[in-house]
Amino acid sequence: MSSPPIQWYPGHIAKAEKSLLEQLKRVDVVLEVRDARIPSATHHPQIEQWLGNKGRVLVLNRMDMISSSAKERWTEWFQQQGQEPYFTDAQHGKAIDAVSKAVQVAGAQVNERRRDRGMLPRPIRAVVIGFPNVGKSALINRLLKRRVVESARRAGVTRQLRWVRISDQIDLLDAPGVLPNKLTNQDAAIKLAICDDIGEAGYDNQRVAAAFVDLLNTLQIEQVLHERYALALEDLSGESYLRSLANQNYQGDIERTARQILTDFRKGNLGAIALELPPTP
Repeated sequence: MSSPPIQWYPGHIAKAEKSLLEQLKRVDVVLEVRDARIPSATHHPQIEQWLGNKGRVLVLNRMDMISSSAKERWTEWFQQQGQEPYFTDAQHGKAIDAVSKAVQVAGAQVNERRRDRGMLPRPIRAVVIGFPNVGKSALINRLLKRRVVESARRAGVTRQLRWVRISDQIDLLDAPGVLPNKLTNQDAAIKLAICDDIGEAGYDNQRVAAAFVDLLNTLQIEQVLHERYALALEDLSGESYLRSLANQNYQGDIERTARQILTDFRKGNLGAIALELPPTP
């Protein structure tokens, strides 16, 4: 199924990224939010360059959508890299307290350094950074314990930077999702599209759904398709499976079939599925 490469870099993201880089100069602590289903694909390649030696809290959101074994494997891998990952389910408010405490600890370290230089403590300035639709705004609302910023499960909801106060000790900057201006890794781009972490205008549903089926086969969990749709993958390619399922269940409508498969995955109807696992040594 031939189609143009997946690319999505709308004007509001370009504008927001420029403003974000200016605001980062004022920020002490960064909460980097990734999608727990695709932690590698939702890692911005420039984030290390942007952050320098700022305090950092790594949040892997949507832990409810991956298995406990995948979570354990990613936890071990990140710890081996010297990072402590905080898994959350921001939509349902799970494991938020640990993130809040991690931000407070990072902030306390900032003020300790200020005191060492003879400066007075001040409220910590934190920012939430991540790809579109990974749950940044939902996380902020949970940290605040009230709905302050707009949140929805689609890309591009947050379009402007906004400071909100969590407490007397922490000010938090809500920023729109950031993306590389060119998605050079198309395997990662496919995963972003599968997980709805880029705008729908950037991809073709049929191509992405077919790639998703092929990915399930590669991960050796293709049985979830049989369980959901009563049609085994067997030796079919992703494209052939779409056509067969369309003929069986959707009157030959391949576009409707593709949308249904993607919707079922995104809603968790196919089960808890991690599309990426840590690299093996």
